[in-house]
Amino acid sequence: MKKIGFLFSLVLVTSLNAQRDFSDVQITSEKLTDNVYALFGSGGNIGLAIGEDTAYLIDDQFGPLTEKIVEHVKTLTDRPVNFVLNTHMHGDHTGGNENLANAGSLIFAHDNVRKRMVAADKPNPKQALPVVTFSDKMTLHLGNGKSLHAMYVNPAHTDGDAYYYFPEDNVIHMGDNFFSGRYPYIDLNSGGDIDGLISNVTMALGIVDDSTKIIPGHGGISSKSDLESYKNLLITLRERVIKSRNEGNSLEETQKLGLSKEWDETHGQGFINADRIIEFIYKSAD
Repeated sequence: MKKIGFLFSLVLVTSLNAQRDFSDVQITSEKLTDNVYALFGSGGNIGLAIGEDTAYLIDDQFGPLTEKIVEHVKTLTDRPVNFVLNTHMHGDHTGGNENLANAGSLIFAHDNVRKRMVAADKPNPKQALPVVTFSDKMTLHLGNGKSLHAMYVNPAHTDGDAYYYFPEDNVIHMGDNFFSGRYPYIDLNSGGDIDGLISNVTMALGIVDDSTKIIPGHGGISSKSDLESYKNLLITLRERVIKSRNEGNSLEETQKLGLSKEWDETHGQGFINADRIIEFIYKSAD
């Protein structure tokens, strides 16, 4: 019954996205370094790296926005977008894959991203699938002494999450392992896990410094202190939920305890509310 409910929700979300009007969406950008930008529109945040000969996109939002995204990229560089890298498989991050692939871009992602896109109940077009996949890590050399490091991380948001790190520019794109200023979505049906999420955030904190520009999957450009606050929130909620669960409280009883009340007004007004974050932690915490 649970699986049927999930599949219904997935079909409903897919249908709503197909019917959604993107005509009023504006693509904007923020310059992070001389050759790295973040792009914002509707869906997951996009990273843009300008290499010596080509441009690289990290994620590509929804399909109907591809033309707007490409046109905005052209205001920032005359280099073609030859490479697209996905942080995970959700449609608000991979929806433009097919369009960009048809225009000549090569799609990269972790092995599990391709596996889940192939096995989806509504199959993805062949052109939308990553054609280059990695299991652990990968380095792209952008030219002019710049590099892009892809790193597979623990199952957290999904089981195909990857970070993309620019060491020379001191920029990292964390995908949906980081929802800045809001509760995260932990996709339990795609291998998501609160313990993996905390572990991954801890790992990221070991990479960044006070000058690092962090591109979250959702939310504004963030700093190390923002990420530390996010980690503290996750750890505190996990401890409270586990305590309640160990005391024999059901999920519904735990949701009524107000365990997240300090953050609900600031973090729980979006896609994931207080009940949802408590559910994710209750069901996935070891």
